Amino acid sequence: MKVLILSINYWPEVTGIGAFTTCRAEYLAAAGHEVEVCTTFPYYPEWKVAPGYDGKLIATEELNGVKIYRSYAYIPKVVTSIKRILHEGSFIATCLIHALMRKRPDVLLVVSPPLGLAMNAILLSRLWRIPYVFDVEDLQPDSAAELSMLPSWALQILYKVEKAAYRHAALVSTLTNGMRDRIVSKGIPVAKVVLFEPRVDESLAELGPDDGSAFKERFGLAGKFLATHSGNMGVKQGLDVIVDAAKLSRGDESLVFLLVGSGAARERIQSRVAAHGLTNVRFLPLLEAAEFRGLLAASDVCLVTQQKTVSDIVFPSKVVTYLAAGRPVIASVNSGGEVAQAIKESGAGKIVAPEDGEALLSAIRDMQASSLREYGQNARTYANRRWSSARVLGHLERCLSLATKSSMSLPAQEGGSE
Repeated sequence: MKVLILSINYWPEVTGIGAFTTCRAEYLAAAGHEVEVCTTFPYYPEWKVAPGYDGKLIATEELNGVKIYRSYAYIPKVVTSIKRILHEGSFIATCLIHALMRKRPDVLLVVSPPLGLAMNAILLSRLWRIPYVFDVEDLQPDSAAELSMLPSWALQILYKVEKAAYRHAALVSTLTNGMRDRIVSKGIPVAKVVLFEPRVDESLAELGPDDGSAFKERFGLAGKFLATHSGNMGVKQGLDVIVDAAKLSRGDESLVFLLVGSGAARERIQSRVAAHGLTNVRFLPLLEAAEFRGLLAASDVCLVTQQKTVSDIVFPSKVVTYLAAGRPVIASVNSGGEVAQAIKESGAGKIVAPEDGEALLSAIRDMQASSLREYGQNARTYANRRWSSARVLGHLERCLSLATKSSMSLPAQEGGSE
């Protein structure tokens, strides 16, 4: 099977869509399929083209059996709604040109966002007379509406594009049962929408206390209780709740909040921490793989935070990583959402109200006073059962293979909570 993947994010990006897509592409290549990826140059979550890639318009690479074709996209220094539209639009245009230069594949796997890649999918699908699978990592129109990011006329356009994307796809895939239900509620047949869940990194089971001790020594954190947030620092993450909790605990030298990563909100959060003179909040940039593993091992609790307005169906990939690493989790999220459900089912931690710094700090205090071993064991057991690579990626491969045979019925879903 020859698979062409269209995705704005890919290796060496280590968070979010880039990590998901890389893992899936490399699995398919290792299984003997011919895999090509049309993407842009790595920029996320820093919103800055990575060193070694800047100044280029196109590039070709190969990694772990996957051929990677990169094309230019406009990367704004400051992300606004208009600039994001220009960013996505520029990639959609250059990606289409690059895709047209490839030989005809058997199936397209098109990753959204950006939602506009659906236009490329429809065009290429008709031109080559092949099916496409539309992989929804974020319900972009719904998210924009909930956060009031776009005017009504722009939202109407997005919803029309979304409708066309789903209607013409051989298969629509998404991350969680909640997202699947939302897509089905838009009038898409149940049998057409499947789960392509995130998968665990099984090597995280090898993390031990020595890894954590070495990390704490290296960064001057020995003897501290670490409450860690890692990954994208954007608007939806609602990181002000961590600053609020840090203000309430500023006299406690044993507790440190460690924020690791980058994103559109990082400078504002740093400025707020500085304005309050908080010495119990530390910032680190995105870490290389070895240091990130040390971070996980060193974290006493990991934090997942979201704004109140964030949809209940949003499910950050960091949740899977934290649980796979056996880390206790405190989730400052809506109690009825996908993240809260996973934490409840796993017994891996606590859920508190979003944007409530006092509640977050209270949960951390409870964790400090209790044994964390059981939380960690529950986390790892749940992650390995629900998101094992063999289960999740095997299902992906089977669905793509079946999508190439239009006369065959597609499985409605495989996976989900147990």
